Amino acid sequence: MAQYTGIQGQNILIVSSDPSNPIEGQIWYNTTSNLLKGYQNVTTNSWASGGNLNTARNNGGNAGIQTAALAFGGGASGNTPTTASEAYNGTSWTNTPSMNTARQQIGSCGTQTAALGFGGNGYSAATESYNGSSWTSVNSMNTGRRDPGGAGTQTEALAFGGYTGSYVGTTESWNGTSWTTLPTGMGTARYSMGSAGIQTAALAFGGELPGSTTSTATESYNGSSWTSVNSLNTARKGLAGFGIQTAALGAGGYGPGLLGSTELWNGTSWTSNPTGLATARFYVMGAGTQTLGLAFGGTPPITAATEEWSGTVLTTRTITTS
Repeated sequence: MAQYTGIQGQNILIVSSDPSNPIEGQIWYNTTSNLLKGYQNVTTNSWASGGNLNTARNNGGNAGIQTAALAFGGGASGNTPTTASEAYNGTSWTNTPSMNTARQQIGSCGTQTAALGFGGNGYSAATESYNGSSWTSVNSMNTGRRDPGGAGTQTEALAFGGYTGSYVGTTESWNGTSWTTLPTGMGTARYSMGSAGIQTAALAFGGELPGSTTSTATESYNGSSWTSVNSLNTARKGLAGFGIQTAALGAGGYGPGLLGSTELWNGTSWTSNPTGLATARFYVMGAGTQTLGLAFGGTPPITAATEEWSGTVLTTRTITTS
């Protein structure tokens, strides 16, 4: 016969009110409601309003995560290129030191305190690096372009696609000092696409194709070459994109028609989310992960609106037994 007397476990906390600061996985019994409860991750997949940008803008640079994001450059009032840079703390935006060169249609990547901006209107090749205190002009791209995709970090970045007067799929890598043109470019030349990932594991999706048509194409980069994978459900350009190569999100854009719709990528295919952005817009910027993200700015009209994405949230749930 099995002996159970030596088996021990943790006692369930018995309280008259729910804990004010539970930890993930904690379970308790509430004697007031007579319910067994726990604190766990729950999938919500929804957008909520965040604090507005100080400078309304579209098509700027973006970096960071939901609670520590950076917005820089872009087209401000009158669609005029700006040098303005702002940091988001999860609640509100604060102005930070400005870029050296005003521009919109920027490629970007990195974090709030270690960001990289490259390319831009006028087929710019200029690159600037941000250290959390100031912007510094560094070595230029080999191919000047506007609206390239961007992935990676301040010291290991990837720039791909864009518009040089022609649609290009040219890909360049950044080693923290200089850009190198890679021997293989994207399979589908385009610009104004969504992007996610790192230098050796990037994802590009959507964008504008020759003839000003919008694309559903998705390509995955493995550090040496691009591979076509399953397409977006809705063709679009100027969308917010963020996440990693195997767990990305795309939201908003122009299809034609303004879009607020959101799609989730699981490494194999895209799934349309039931709810999208509250404000349909394109040339919208994005930062974060598929679990916790941020969409900000966009057009038309040029907006300061910020929305926060929650894929999963920690919440108190009633536990049922049978």
